[in-house]
Amino acid sequence: MTRFPLIALSCTALLAAPQVFAQAGNNGTCTCSPEQTSKAFTAVAKKSTPAVLFLKVESSIPDQEPSPYSYQSPYDSFGDDFFNRFFGSPYRGGQPQKPAPQMSQGSGFFVSADGYALTNAHVVKGADKITAVLNDGREMDATVVGIDTQTDIAVVKVEGKDFPFLTLGNSDEIDIGEWVIAIGSPFQLEASVTVGIISAKGRQNLRITDFEDFIQTDAAINPGNSGGPLLDLQGNVIGINTAIVSRSGGYMGIGFAIPSIMAKNIMDQIIASGSVTRGFLGVSLQPVDKDIADAFNLPRPEGALVSEVVKDSPAEKAGLKQGDIILEYNKNSIKSLQTFRNEISLMNPGSTITLKVNRKGEILTITATLGTASGQAGAAGSLIQKLGMEIDNLTPDLAKQLGYTQKEEGVVITKIKPGSAAALGGLRPGFLIQAVNHKKVTTVEEFNEALGQAENKRILLLVRQGNATRFYSIKLE
Repeated sequence: MTRFPLIALSCTALLAAPQVFAQAGNNGTCTCSPEQTSKAFTAVAKKSTPAVLFLKVESSIPDQEPSPYSYQSPYDSFGDDFFNRFFGSPYRGGQPQKPAPQMSQGSGFFVSADGYALTNAHVVKGADKITAVLNDGREMDATVVGIDTQTDIAVVKVEGKDFPFLTLGNSDEIDIGEWVIAIGSPFQLEASVTVGIISAKGRQNLRITDFEDFIQTDAAINPGNSGGPLLDLQGNVIGINTAIVSRSGGYMGIGFAIPSIMAKNIMDQIIASGSVTRGFLGVSLQPVDKDIADAFNLPRPEGALVSEVVKDSPAEKAGLKQGDIILEYNKNSIKSLQTFRNEISLMNPGSTITLKVNRKGEILTITATLGTASGQAGAAGSLIQKLGMEIDNLTPDLAKQLGYTQKEEGVVITKIKPGSAAALGGLRPGFLIQAVNHKKVTTVEEFNEALGQAENKRILLLVRQGNATRFYSIKLE
Protein backbone atom coordinates (compact mmCIF):
# COMPACT_ATOMS: atom_id res chain seq x y z
CA MET A 1 0.00 0.00 0.00
CA THR A 2 3.03 2.20 0.43
CA ARG A 3 6.33 2.57 -1.32
CA PHE A 4 8.19 2.65 2.00
CA PRO A 5 7.16 0.90 5.23
CA LEU A 6 4.51 2.75 7.20
CA ILE A 7 6.62 4.83 9.50
CA ALA A 8 6.88 7.82 11.78
CA LEU A 9 9.61 10.39 12.06
CA SER A 10 10.83 12.41 14.95
CA CYS A 11 12.99 15.49 15.02
CA THR A 12 13.29 17.92 17.91
CA ALA A 13 14.84 21.29 18.44
CA LEU A 14 16.97 22.47 21.32
CA LEU A 15 15.23 25.81 20.84
CA ALA A 16 12.80 24.44 23.33
CA ALA A 17 9.91 25.81 25.30
CA PRO A 18 11.13 29.12 26.71
CA GLN A 19 9.98 28.34 30.22
CA VAL A 20 12.19 25.27 30.28
CA PHE A 21 15.25 26.43 28.33
CA ALA A 22 15.49 29.98 29.60
CA GLN A 23 19.09 29.87 30.75
CA ALA A 24 21.99 29.95 28.32
CA GLY A 25 25.58 31.03 28.52
CA ASN A 26 27.09 33.93 26.60
CA ASN A 27 28.24 31.55 23.89
CA GLY A 28 24.68 30.28 23.34
CA THR A 29 25.27 26.96 25.06
CA CYS A 30 22.22 25.67 26.91
CA THR A 31 22.81 25.22 30.64
CA CYS A 32 19.56 23.39 31.34
CA SER A 33 19.67 20.21 33.37
CA PRO A 34 18.64 16.74 32.10
CA GLU A 35 15.61 16.97 34.39
CA GLN A 36 14.49 20.19 32.67
CA THR A 37 14.95 18.63 29.25
CA SER A 38 12.91 15.63 30.34
CA LYS A 39 10.14 17.88 31.60
CA ALA A 40 9.98 19.62 28.21
CA PHE A 41 9.47 16.29 26.46
CA THR A 42 6.89 15.23 29.03
CA ALA A 43 4.94 18.48 28.65
CA VAL A 44 4.69 18.10 24.86
CA ALA A 45 3.71 14.43 25.12
CA LYS A 46 0.90 15.17 27.61
CA LYS A 47 -0.39 18.06 25.55
CA SER A 48 -0.21 16.39 22.13
CA THR A 49 -0.91 12.67 22.59
CA PRO A 50 -4.72 13.06 23.05
CA ALA A 51 -4.94 14.50 19.51
CA VAL A 52 -3.03 11.65 17.83
CA LEU A 53 -4.99 8.88 16.11
CA PHE A 54 -4.33 5.23 15.40
CA LEU A 55 -5.86 4.48 12.00
CA LYS A 56 -7.01 0.98 11.06
CA VAL A 57 -7.61 0.73 7.32
CA GLU A 58 -9.48 -1.99 5.46
CA SER A 59 -9.27 -2.11 1.69
CA SER A 60 -9.77 -4.57 -1.12
CA ILE A 61 -8.17 -4.99 -4.49
CA PRO A 62 -10.46 -3.32 -7.05
CA ASP A 63 -12.61 -5.72 -9.02
CA GLN A 64 -10.94 -6.60 -12.28
CA GLU A 65 -12.62 -7.66 -15.48
CA PRO A 66 -11.90 -11.18 -16.76
CA SER A 67 -9.13 -11.16 -19.33
CA PRO A 68 -9.70 -12.57 -22.81
CA TYR A 69 -6.39 -14.33 -22.39
CA SER A 70 -4.38 -15.74 -19.50
CA TYR A 71 -0.90 -14.85 -18.38
CA GLN A 72 1.36 -15.57 -15.45
CA SER A 73 2.29 -12.60 -13.35
CA PRO A 74 5.98 -11.79 -13.82
CA TYR A 75 6.16 -11.42 -10.04
CA ASP A 76 5.62 -15.18 -9.62
CA SER A 77 9.10 -15.91 -10.91
CA PHE A 78 10.82 -13.80 -8.26
CA GLY A 79 10.02 -16.24 -5.46
CA ASP A 80 9.14 -13.33 -3.18
CA ASP A 81 5.69 -12.22 -2.08
CA PHE A 82 6.76 -8.57 -2.00
CA PHE A 83 4.84 -7.73 -5.16
CA ASN A 84 1.65 -9.51 -4.17
CA ARG A 85 1.72 -7.86 -0.74
CA PHE A 86 2.18 -4.38 -2.12
CA PHE A 87 0.63 -4.48 -5.59
CA GLY A 88 -1.59 -7.56 -5.61
CA SER A 89 -1.71 -10.26 -8.24
CA PRO A 90 -5.22 -11.11 -9.51
CA TYR A 91 -3.73 -13.89 -11.63
CA ARG A 92 -1.39 -16.67 -10.55
CA GLY A 93 -0.50 -19.38 -12.96
CA GLY A 94 -3.09 -17.98 -15.38
CA GLN A 95 -6.00 -18.57 -12.98
CA PRO A 96 -8.01 -15.62 -11.63
CA GLN A 97 -8.02 -15.36 -7.87
CA LYS A 98 -10.67 -13.79 -5.67
CA PRO A 99 -9.38 -10.50 -4.26
CA ALA A 100 -8.60 -10.75 -0.55
CA PRO A 101 -9.28 -7.91 1.89
CA GLN A 102 -6.19 -6.01 2.98
CA MET A 103 -5.66 -4.64 6.48
CA SER A 104 -3.14 -1.95 7.27
CA GLN A 105 -2.45 0.59 9.98
CA GLY A 106 -1.07 4.08 10.25
CA SER A 107 -1.27 7.24 12.29
CA GLY A 108 -2.90 10.63 12.03
CA PHE A 109 -3.80 13.64 14.14
CA PHE A 110 -6.70 16.05 14.61
CA VAL A 111 -6.19 19.56 13.24
CA SER A 112 -9.58 20.93 14.28
CA ALA A 113 -12.10 20.48 17.08
CA ASP A 114 -14.78 19.34 14.60
CA GLY A 115 -12.85 16.22 13.54
CA TYR A 116 -10.65 17.05 10.56
CA ALA A 117 -7.39 15.09 10.70
CA LEU A 118 -4.19 14.85 8.69
CA THR A 119 -2.41 11.66 7.67
CA ASN A 120 -0.44 10.27 4.72
CA ALA A 121 -2.16 9.53 1.43
CA HIS A 122 -0.52 6.11 1.29
CA VAL A 123 -2.14 5.20 4.62
CA VAL A 124 -5.74 5.69 3.43
CA LYS A 125 -5.54 5.47 -0.36
CA GLY A 126 -8.02 2.91 -1.65
CA ALA A 127 -9.61 2.43 1.78
CA ASP A 128 -13.03 0.82 2.01
CA LYS A 129 -13.27 1.46 5.74
CA ILE A 130 -11.21 3.57 8.13
CA THR A 131 -11.47 3.23 11.90
CA ALA A 132 -9.92 6.00 14.00
CA VAL A 133 -8.86 4.86 17.46
CA LEU A 134 -8.66 7.81 19.82
CA ASN A 135 -6.30 8.05 22.74
CA ASP A 136 -9.18 7.60 25.19
CA GLY A 137 -10.00 4.23 23.61
CA ARG A 138 -12.99 5.24 21.50
CA GLU A 139 -13.19 3.76 18.01
CA MET A 140 -14.93 5.94 15.45
CA ASP A 141 -15.49 5.75 11.70
CA ALA A 142 -13.46 8.13 9.56
CA THR A 143 -14.05 9.16 5.97
CA VAL A 144 -11.61 10.48 3.39
CA VAL A 145 -12.15 14.16 2.57
CA GLY A 146 -9.43 14.30 -0.05
CA ILE A 147 -6.08 12.82 -1.06
CA ASP A 148 -3.07 14.37 -2.76
CA THR A 149 -0.74 11.58 -3.86
CA GLN A 150 1.82 14.01 -5.27
CA THR A 151 2.71 15.17 -1.74
CA ASP A 152 1.44 12.04 0.10
CA ILE A 153 -1.01 14.09 2.17
CA ALA A 154 -4.60 13.16 3.01
CA VAL A 155 -7.36 14.72 5.07
CA VAL A 156 -9.88 12.49 6.86
CA LYS A 157 -12.93 13.43 8.91
CA VAL A 158 -14.32 11.96 12.13
CA GLU A 159 -17.85 13.13 12.88
CA GLY A 160 -18.15 14.84 16.24
CA LYS A 161 -17.09 17.93 18.12
CA ASP A 162 -14.75 19.16 20.85
CA PHE A 163 -11.91 16.87 19.78
CA PRO A 164 -8.42 17.76 21.04
CA PHE A 165 -6.33 19.01 18.12
CA LEU A 166 -2.83 20.12 17.20
CA THR A 167 -1.69 23.39 15.64
CA LEU A 168 0.44 23.49 12.51
CA GLY A 169 3.61 25.49 13.12
CA ASN A 170 6.05 27.11 10.71
CA SER A 171 8.48 24.50 9.43
CA ASP A 172 10.53 27.21 7.71
CA GLU A 173 11.61 28.50 11.13
CA ILE A 174 13.12 25.27 12.44
CA ASP A 175 16.88 24.76 12.46
CA ILE A 176 19.14 21.77 12.04
CA GLY A 177 20.00 20.32 15.44
CA GLU A 178 16.72 21.27 17.12
CA TRP A 179 14.92 18.71 19.21
CA VAL A 180 11.65 17.29 17.92
CA ILE A 181 9.13 14.71 19.10
CA ALA A 182 7.34 12.10 17.02
CA ILE A 183 4.10 10.46 18.14
CA GLY A 184 2.41 7.57 16.40
CA SER A 185 1.41 3.92 16.51
CA PRO A 186 4.34 1.75 15.40
CA PHE A 187 3.47 -1.94 15.25
CA GLN A 188 0.00 -1.02 16.60
CA LEU A 189 1.54 0.33 19.81
CA GLU A 190 -0.68 3.36 20.20
CA ALA A 191 0.60 6.75 21.33
CA SER A 192 4.29 5.85 21.21
CA VAL A 193 6.56 8.87 21.75
CA THR A 194 10.12 9.13 20.41
CA VAL A 195 12.57 12.03 20.33
CA GLY A 196 15.50 13.06 18.19
CA ILE A 197 16.94 16.02 16.33
CA ILE A 198 16.49 17.59 12.93
CA SER A 199 19.30 16.12 10.87
CA ALA A 200 18.70 18.12 7.68
CA LYS A 201 16.14 20.22 5.82
CA GLY A 202 15.08 20.43 2.21
CA ARG A 203 15.82 16.81 1.31
CA GLN A 204 14.81 16.25 -2.32
CA ASN A 205 15.16 13.77 -5.18
CA LEU A 206 14.35 10.84 -2.89
CA ARG A 207 11.60 9.62 -5.25
CA ILE A 208 9.16 9.21 -2.38
CA THR A 209 6.69 11.78 -3.71
CA ASP A 210 6.47 14.09 -6.72
CA PHE A 211 6.91 17.26 -4.66
CA GLU A 212 9.65 16.81 -2.07
CA ASP A 213 11.08 19.15 0.54
CA PHE A 214 11.53 16.70 3.42
CA ILE A 215 12.71 17.29 6.95
CA GLN A 216 15.22 14.59 7.91
CA THR A 217 15.35 13.32 11.48
CA ASP A 218 17.10 10.63 13.50
CA ALA A 219 14.14 9.99 15.78
CA ALA A 220 13.11 6.33 16.04
CA ILE A 221 10.27 5.57 13.62
CA ASN A 222 8.86 2.25 12.52
CA PRO A 223 6.01 0.69 10.50
CA GLY A 224 2.71 2.22 11.63
CA ASN A 225 4.09 5.69 12.37
CA SER A 226 3.25 7.09 8.92
CA GLY A 227 0.92 10.08 9.14
CA GLY A 228 1.79 10.94 12.73
CA PRO A 229 2.94 14.39 13.84
CA LEU A 230 6.49 15.65 14.19
CA LEU A 231 6.43 18.33 16.89
CA ASP A 232 8.68 21.05 18.22
CA LEU A 233 9.08 21.52 21.95
CA GLN A 234 6.20 23.94 22.08
CA GLY A 235 3.84 21.27 20.78
CA ASN A 236 3.44 22.71 17.28
CA VAL A 237 3.37 20.33 14.33
CA ILE A 238 6.33 21.01 12.06
CA GLY A 239 6.00 17.89 9.92
CA ILE A 240 4.07 14.74 9.02
CA ASN A 241 6.11 11.56 9.49
CA THR A 242 6.23 9.80 6.13
CA ALA A 243 9.18 7.57 5.26
CA ILE A 244 12.41 6.00 6.48
CA VAL A 245 15.55 4.70 4.88
CA SER A 246 15.85 1.10 6.01
CA ARG A 247 17.24 -2.20 4.81
CA SER A 248 15.45 -4.11 7.54
CA GLY A 249 12.05 -2.38 7.45
CA GLY A 250 12.68 -0.83 10.84
CA TYR A 251 14.49 2.13 12.37
CA MET A 252 18.00 2.89 11.10
CA GLY A 253 18.31 6.52 12.14
CA ILE A 254 17.13 8.25 8.94
CA GLY A 255 13.53 9.35 8.60
CA PHE A 256 11.64 11.97 6.62
CA ALA A 257 8.69 14.26 7.36
CA ILE A 258 6.60 16.46 5.07
CA PRO A 259 7.07 20.06 6.27
CA SER A 260 4.06 21.72 7.87
CA ILE A 261 4.13 24.67 5.45
CA MET A 262 3.48 22.33 2.53
CA ALA A 263 0.97 20.27 4.52
CA LYS A 264 -1.08 23.33 5.49
CA ASN A 265 -1.35 24.52 1.89
CA ILE A 266 -2.61 21.12 0.72
CA MET A 267 -4.88 20.66 3.76
CA ASP A 268 -6.58 24.03 3.33
CA GLN A 269 -7.35 23.29 -0.34
CA ILE A 270 -8.70 19.82 0.39
CA ILE A 271 -10.96 21.04 3.20
CA ALA A 272 -12.22 23.94 1.07
CA SER A 273 -12.86 22.06 -2.17
CA GLY A 274 -11.94 18.38 -1.74
CA SER A 275 -9.14 18.65 -4.29
CA VAL A 276 -5.82 20.37 -4.95
CA THR A 277 -4.91 22.79 -7.73
CA ARG A 278 -1.34 23.84 -8.48
CA GLY A 279 0.30 26.71 -10.23
CA PHE A 280 1.59 25.84 -13.70
CA LEU A 281 4.33 27.67 -15.61
CA GLY A 282 4.94 25.21 -18.45
CA VAL A 283 8.69 24.75 -18.77
CA SER A 284 11.10 21.84 -18.54
CA LEU A 285 14.28 22.78 -16.70
CA GLN A 286 17.75 21.40 -16.17
CA PRO A 287 20.42 22.51 -13.70
CA VAL A 288 23.22 24.78 -14.80
CA ASP A 289 26.46 22.93 -14.02
CA LYS A 290 30.01 23.96 -14.90
CA ASP A 291 29.82 22.48 -18.41
CA ILE A 292 26.53 24.26 -19.17
CA ALA A 293 27.91 27.51 -17.72
CA ASP A 294 30.97 27.26 -19.96
CA ALA A 295 28.82 26.50 -23.02
CA PHE A 296 26.65 29.57 -22.35
CA ASN A 297 29.65 31.78 -21.45
CA LEU A 298 28.40 32.30 -17.90
CA PRO A 299 30.81 33.54 -15.20
CA ARG A 300 29.61 30.81 -12.80
CA PRO A 301 27.07 27.98 -12.62
CA GLU A 302 23.75 29.44 -11.49
CA GLY A 303 20.06 29.36 -12.31
CA ALA A 304 17.88 26.93 -14.23
CA LEU A 305 18.17 26.30 -17.98
CA VAL A 306 14.90 26.19 -19.93
CA SER A 307 15.19 23.04 -22.06
CA GLU A 308 11.59 23.08 -23.32
CA VAL A 309 8.62 25.46 -23.33
CA VAL A 310 5.18 23.85 -23.40
CA LYS A 311 3.02 25.04 -26.28
CA ASP A 312 0.30 27.57 -25.29
CA SER A 313 1.55 27.53 -21.69
CA PRO A 314 1.88 30.58 -19.42
CA ALA A 315 5.64 30.45 -20.05
CA GLU A 316 5.20 30.68 -23.83
CA LYS A 317 2.62 33.44 -23.51
CA ALA A 318 4.99 35.41 -21.26
CA GLY A 319 7.80 35.13 -23.81
CA LEU A 320 10.11 32.55 -22.24
CA LYS A 321 12.24 30.72 -24.80
CA GLN A 322 14.24 27.53 -24.99
CA GLY A 323 17.80 28.31 -23.90
CA ASP A 324 16.79 31.01 -21.41
CA ILE A 325 18.40 30.74 -18.00
CA ILE A 326 16.11 31.69 -15.10
CA LEU A 327 18.21 33.34 -12.40
CA GLU A 328 15.53 34.55 -9.98
CA TYR A 329 11.79 34.31 -9.33
CA ASN A 330 10.06 37.04 -7.31
CA LYS A 331 13.57 38.21 -6.28
CA ASN A 332 14.46 34.76 -4.93
CA SER A 333 17.53 33.07 -6.39
CA ILE A 334 17.17 29.57 -7.87
CA LYS A 335 18.66 27.28 -5.21
CA SER A 336 17.52 24.04 -6.82
CA LEU A 337 15.14 22.96 -9.57
CA GLN A 338 13.02 21.00 -7.08
CA THR A 339 12.62 23.99 -4.76
CA PHE A 340 11.65 26.24 -7.67
CA ARG A 341 9.17 23.62 -8.90
CA ASN A 342 7.68 23.27 -5.41
CA GLU A 343 7.29 27.02 -5.01
CA ILE A 344 5.48 27.31 -8.36
CA SER A 345 3.17 24.40 -7.50
CA LEU A 346 2.19 25.97 -4.16
CA MET A 347 1.17 29.25 -5.82
CA ASN A 348 -2.45 29.76 -6.77
CA PRO A 349 -3.36 29.63 -10.46
CA GLY A 350 -3.68 33.23 -11.66
CA SER A 351 -0.77 34.39 -9.51
CA THR A 352 1.82 36.60 -11.14
CA ILE A 353 5.48 35.62 -11.02
CA THR A 354 8.39 37.87 -11.99
CA LEU A 355 11.42 36.12 -13.50
CA LYS A 356 14.94 37.41 -13.94
CA VAL A 357 16.26 35.75 -17.10
CA ASN A 358 19.63 35.56 -18.84
CA ARG A 359 19.05 35.32 -22.60
CA LYS A 360 22.34 35.04 -24.50
CA GLY A 361 24.03 37.40 -22.06
CA GLU A 362 21.19 39.92 -21.88
CA ILE A 363 19.38 40.19 -18.53
CA LEU A 364 15.61 40.40 -18.96
CA THR A 365 12.66 40.73 -16.59
CA ILE A 366 9.70 38.57 -17.64
CA THR A 367 6.31 38.51 -15.91
CA ALA A 368 4.11 35.43 -16.23
CA THR A 369 0.61 34.65 -14.99
CA LEU A 370 0.45 31.07 -13.74
CA GLY A 371 -2.06 28.63 -15.13
CA THR A 372 -3.35 25.54 -13.39
CA ALA A 373 -1.66 22.15 -13.53
CA SER A 374 -4.94 20.33 -12.93
CA GLY A 375 -5.96 20.56 -16.60
CA GLN A 376 -3.03 18.47 -17.75
CA ALA A 377 -3.30 16.19 -14.76
CA GLY A 378 -6.94 15.59 -15.57
CA ALA A 379 -6.14 14.80 -19.19
CA ALA A 380 -3.40 12.42 -18.09
CA GLY A 381 -5.70 10.77 -15.55
CA SER A 382 -8.29 10.12 -18.23
CA LEU A 383 -5.66 8.55 -20.49
CA ILE A 384 -4.27 6.40 -17.66
CA GLN A 385 -7.77 5.06 -17.05
CA LYS A 386 -8.10 4.25 -20.75
CA LEU A 387 -4.70 2.57 -20.69
CA GLY A 388 -5.83 0.48 -17.70
CA MET A 389 -2.78 0.68 -15.49
CA GLU A 390 -1.38 2.28 -12.35
CA ILE A 391 2.13 3.65 -11.93
CA ASP A 392 4.41 4.73 -9.12
CA ASN A 393 7.78 6.40 -8.66
CA LEU A 394 10.84 4.14 -8.73
CA THR A 395 12.03 4.21 -5.12
CA PRO A 396 15.37 2.65 -4.08
CA ASP A 397 13.39 -0.12 -2.38
CA LEU A 398 11.40 -0.88 -5.53
CA ALA A 399 14.51 -0.73 -7.70
CA LYS A 400 16.20 -3.32 -5.51
CA GLN A 401 13.17 -5.61 -5.51
CA LEU A 402 12.72 -5.37 -9.28
CA GLY A 403 16.41 -5.75 -10.10
CA TYR A 404 16.95 -2.26 -11.49
CA THR A 405 20.18 -0.38 -10.80
CA GLN A 406 20.34 2.88 -8.86
CA LYS A 407 21.27 4.69 -12.08
CA GLU A 408 18.10 3.69 -13.93
CA GLU A 409 15.22 6.15 -14.01
CA GLY A 410 11.53 5.98 -14.83
CA VAL A 411 8.15 5.11 -13.35
CA VAL A 412 7.09 1.58 -12.39
CA ILE A 413 3.89 -0.08 -13.54
CA THR A 414 2.27 -1.41 -10.36
CA LYS A 415 -1.06 -2.70 -11.69
CA ILE A 416 -2.48 -3.73 -15.06
CA LYS A 417 -6.19 -4.23 -15.62
CA PRO A 418 -6.73 -7.49 -17.51
CA GLY A 419 -8.23 -6.88 -20.93
CA SER A 420 -7.15 -3.23 -20.96
CA ALA A 421 -5.20 -1.48 -23.72
CA ALA A 422 -2.03 -1.75 -21.62
CA ALA A 423 -2.52 -5.49 -21.07
CA LEU A 424 -3.32 -6.17 -24.71
CA GLY A 425 -0.28 -4.11 -25.69
CA GLY A 426 1.99 -6.41 -23.68
CA LEU A 427 2.68 -4.23 -20.64
CA ARG A 428 3.02 -5.95 -17.25
CA PRO A 429 3.45 -4.93 -13.59
CA GLY A 430 7.11 -4.33 -12.79
CA PHE A 431 7.97 -2.78 -16.17
CA LEU A 432 9.89 0.51 -15.97
CA ILE A 433 8.54 3.26 -18.26
CA GLN A 434 11.42 5.57 -19.20
CA ALA A 435 9.86 7.77 -21.89
CA VAL A 436 6.44 8.76 -23.24
CA ASN A 437 6.23 9.81 -26.88
CA HIS A 438 10.04 10.25 -26.91
CA LYS A 439 9.96 12.46 -23.79
CA LYS A 440 12.03 11.19 -20.86
CA VAL A 441 10.08 10.67 -17.62
CA THR A 442 11.56 10.10 -14.16
CA THR A 443 8.58 10.83 -11.90
CA VAL A 444 4.82 10.30 -11.91
CA GLU A 445 4.38 14.03 -12.42
CA GLU A 446 6.59 14.01 -15.53
CA PHE A 447 4.73 10.94 -16.81
CA ASN A 448 1.38 12.72 -16.32
CA GLU A 449 2.70 15.85 -18.03
CA ALA A 450 3.98 13.90 -21.03
CA LEU A 451 0.80 11.84 -21.27
CA GLY A 452 -1.35 14.96 -20.98
CA GLN A 453 0.40 16.41 -24.03
CA ALA A 454 -0.43 13.39 -26.20
CA GLU A 455 -2.27 14.56 -29.31
CA ASN A 456 -3.44 11.26 -30.79
CA LYS A 457 -4.86 7.91 -29.78
CA ARG A 458 -1.53 6.08 -29.94
CA ILE A 459 0.96 6.31 -27.08
CA LEU A 460 4.60 5.30 -27.61
CA LEU A 461 6.32 4.11 -24.45
CA LEU A 462 10.00 3.30 -23.97
CA VAL A 463 10.02 0.48 -21.43
CA ARG A 464 12.74 -1.43 -19.61
CA GLN A 465 12.19 -4.98 -18.37
CA GLY A 466 15.16 -6.58 -16.65
CA ASN A 467 18.14 -6.05 -18.96
CA ALA A 468 16.07 -5.37 -22.08
CA THR A 469 14.67 -2.07 -23.36
CA ARG A 470 12.01 -1.82 -26.07
CA PHE A 471 9.25 0.42 -27.40
CA TYR A 472 5.56 -0.35 -26.87
CA SER A 473 2.94 1.29 -29.05
CA ILE A 474 -0.41 1.36 -27.25
CA LYS A 475 -3.56 2.24 -29.19
CA LEU A 476 -6.44 3.87 -27.32
CA GLU A 477 -9.95 3.31 -28.58
